[in-house]
Amino acid sequence: MTPSIPASGAEGKTFLGHPRGLFVLFFAEMWERFSYYGMRALLIFYLVQHWLYSDEKASVIYGAYTALVYITPVVGGYLADRYLGQRKAVLFGAAMLTFGHFLMAFEGEGGQDSAAINVFWLALSFIILGVGFLKANISVIVGQLYPRTDPRRDPAYTIFYIGINVGGALGPIIAGYLGQVYGWAWGFGAAGVGMLLGLIVFAWGKPYLLGKGESPDPARLASRVAGIPFEWLIYILSICSTVVIWWLIQNQAMVGTLLGVAGAALVAYVLYTAVFKLPAEDRDRIFAAMFLIIGSILFWALFEQAGSSLNLYTDRSVDRHILGWEVPSSMFQSINSIYIVTLGPLFAILWLFLARRGWEPSAPAKFGLALIQLGAGFLVLVAGAAAAGPGNLTPVIFIFLIYLLHTTGELCLSPVGLSAMNRLSPAHMASLIMGTWFFASATGNFSAGLIAAATGAEGAGPERVTEVYTTVGWVGIAVGVGVLFIAPLIKKLMHLDTLADDQLAGAGEIGEPQAAGINTKGETI
Repeated sequence: MTPSIPASGAEGKTFLGHPRGLFVLFFAEMWERFSYYGMRALLIFYLVQHWLYSDEKASVIYGAYTALVYITPVVGGYLADRYLGQRKAVLFGAAMLTFGHFLMAFEGEGGQDSAAINVFWLALSFIILGVGFLKANISVIVGQLYPRTDPRRDPAYTIFYIGINVGGALGPIIAGYLGQVYGWAWGFGAAGVGMLLGLIVFAWGKPYLLGKGESPDPARLASRVAGIPFEWLIYILSICSTVVIWWLIQNQAMVGTLLGVAGAALVAYVLYTAVFKLPAEDRDRIFAAMFLIIGSILFWALFEQAGSSLNLYTDRSVDRHILGWEVPSSMFQSINSIYIVTLGPLFAILWLFLARRGWEPSAPAKFGLALIQLGAGFLVLVAGAAAAGPGNLTPVIFIFLIYLLHTTGELCLSPVGLSAMNRLSPAHMASLIMGTWFFASATGNFSAGLIAAATGAEGAGPERVTEVYTTVGWVGIAVGVGVLFIAPLIKKLMHLDTLADDQLAGAGEIGEPQAAGINTKGETI
């Protein structure tokens, strides 16, 4: 049976063939990413130039921060699935993010002995908490706007991903420029304003979400515990958790330990549920999702050099003059997002073109292609540095080329991964699996900090960066080829020919087999 598109009356008025709620989420996430990437573009320089950390220590702090940013969605996803619902979780997360970004504007006098550094740690803690409640859950709401077999799902995630990267492009350009030219407070303050706009857009757009993402148990939320509504108790305890985050961000080794222990427990829980509580085909789909999740760790470990070691390399070892203007190094962080905004629609068209002819690579094959392109990007930059010669600045064109290859790799992995997580997981596990996806990003980001620290070891010069980049470049290519080799096996585990909508199948309880419903005719994700 051919997948069908619901009549517009079932989802309210549409825009460009999609529910209007998609574009509410588009703009809310756009402003959230404006604030996040605007701050991220400045963070490594802030640590090195304002708080006076060494490159090596700053890279580890940066990696621990970005890891915590991606590990907290596991908790935020669980609380949304079980109690809050995705919409309230996103709203709370946006409020915490707004507060955290404005706190970043209090810079103090600088140096590690400054009392203001504690405000800096607190600001990072609120940002980490806010992302934990917002990031995974806003992606889940996108999926809830469509049936699982709706052919508009992948294009919808691509549109959503473009929204992410419009914000990701504007943030470094505006906040990065203001921060490096006029002062840190200007850059971080601009990020705060962007997040406030995201909060306003999401609150205003509630009617367009058509009741999606609401609490699964409103009565439980309204019940009282020690005289306090349970919903508010969740918020209060979450805010109190910033004390733990504040400590962790200053003790980066514990973040690595937490990732190891929590990661093992999370994988064990997901696999236990898949093996003992799901029917065979749902179990296999979870196995396929876990392969994609684990495979993404290496991708993010290498890709996330952008905000740390590659950012510092651009600042110190690249000729940044373009048309007579020396571009502030933080602004180059916008290149990746600009490429995605430009190339994203072309990739969406390409996948549809190939799918109609039966030529589209499977999701795991796309992951393999992503790793190959990622590795090639590092090798291109190394070749550019070698061509310039020792002691000379690398031509800026090679920065554009490494970001181009990394972006085409990202477009083969990240929107595809977002869609796969939501599509392969049963409805009652949607946020948990999406949170696990972001947990893999956390592991990759922490590993990225360790790789970046290796490039910035005391006394090392730009030659050390190119040495490390040569190694990781070849590793990325080798692993990508391996993933391509086993991709057909992983595709079989997806059982795309029998994938059915929960509401059509009449399933939904753990362990209840799904009846035959609308299937995807075996097309890839």
